[in-house]
Amino acid sequence: MALSVQAVRGMNDLLPEDTSVWQQVESILRETVASFGYSEIRLPILEKTPLFCRAIGEVTDVVEKEMYTFEDRSGEMLSLRPEGTAGCVRACLEHNLIYNQEQRLWYMGPMFRHERPQKGRYRQFHQLGVEIFGLKGPDIDAEIIMLTHALWKKLGIADDLSLELNTLGTKEERKAFRDELVSYLEAHFDELDEDSKRRTHTNPLRVLDSKDPKVGEVLKGAPKLSDHFGEETKAHFEGLKKLLDAAGIKYTINNRLVRGLDYYNLTVFEWVTTALGAQGTVCGGGRYDGLVEELGGTATPAVGFGMGLERLMLLLVTLGKVKTKPSVDVYIVGSGENSAKEQAMTALKLRDALPGVRIMNHCGGGNFKRQFKRADKVGAKVAVVLGEAEIASGTLGVKDLRNEGSQQEYDFAGAVAAISKMLQA
Repeated sequence: MALSVQAVRGMNDLLPEDTSVWQQVESILRETVASFGYSEIRLPILEKTPLFCRAIGEVTDVVEKEMYTFEDRSGEMLSLRPEGTAGCVRACLEHNLIYNQEQRLWYMGPMFRHERPQKGRYRQFHQLGVEIFGLKGPDIDAEIIMLTHALWKKLGIADDLSLELNTLGTKEERKAFRDELVSYLEAHFDELDEDSKRRTHTNPLRVLDSKDPKVGEVLKGAPKLSDHFGEETKAHFEGLKKLLDAAGIKYTINNRLVRGLDYYNLTVFEWVTTALGAQGTVCGGGRYDGLVEELGGTATPAVGFGMGLERLMLLLVTLGKVKTKPSVDVYIVGSGENSAKEQAMTALKLRDALPGVRIMNHCGGGNFKRQFKRADKVGAKVAVVLGEAEIASGTLGVKDLRNEGSQQEYDFAGAVAAISKMLQA
């Protein structure tokens, strides 16, 4: 019996009809982050496991349950990256990019987490990440939120996403709150779900993020982190809100928004939608001023965000904001004894004359009916015809496949001009 080989569960293929949409969206993402003056950094997908343990936190769900970790042949423990921030900080420290200097960076690529696959949430998933180092004011926090808002506008989904905002204060402020919160949760321990019970003594702030309705009722009487804020934390948050107000970006204060990773402080935010059911977070981030020092560098202010591309694509498709684009603009057909050679040479010349135009040459022979059927299947807008008459006269037949009209004959320069006009129409 033949072995049935399939993809690993939760690690999905992107087929040609999918990649057309991804390319369109990725192009908008790249153009937008570049328009803000940010530079691309490309990071390895494998890192040493202790990097994530130190950066994300030993008792987070990501490190405890979700990382793909293995021992390599030299006995070193390695992990597929579950997120991009830790690797970006590592790269900046290793290459001395952030000591006494500012960096505004972005990256895009696959991440890996071993969790139950759901709609828009997979074990291999893709993220756009933006990380900024060396700036500590609320103005840069506001800028990255403005950047995400600019993306939503370009993608046509600004009205379908809402911004949730919170501040987590400083490490010292959270420590004082943590002790108070743990005491409160211990007093209501029997009313908590199993996840919240586990987190009470390992990562109690994550209990605030519980989606369990019963836990939500318990938390209504819980102490408030904001009661522990000093003047600097309050001023930073007020400065951020004023900038967002000036930019006309609406937001909701969510005092239970804590994010899932240990390294956040001060500003945290999420862009959420109701169009995808329970999996409503499309983008999230915040400030992580202590992470660089935690990983061995000099204390450096930092802020960033991560955007799940599968979730974003799902939202765009659900809202009908993207459509598959044909992969071919011009299709070359031919017949006759020398047509294969003439087609191949014509294709080469046309690609030189029409840079950026997608030109496919028909291979494998067959009658014109079959060849035009293939041209239609790949979505071509224009056909270039090289029959016996055209080859004999040294001309090219050009036919607009998307509008009614007869085939016209041109010399090469005339054909280039005609094709360009048809493609622009």
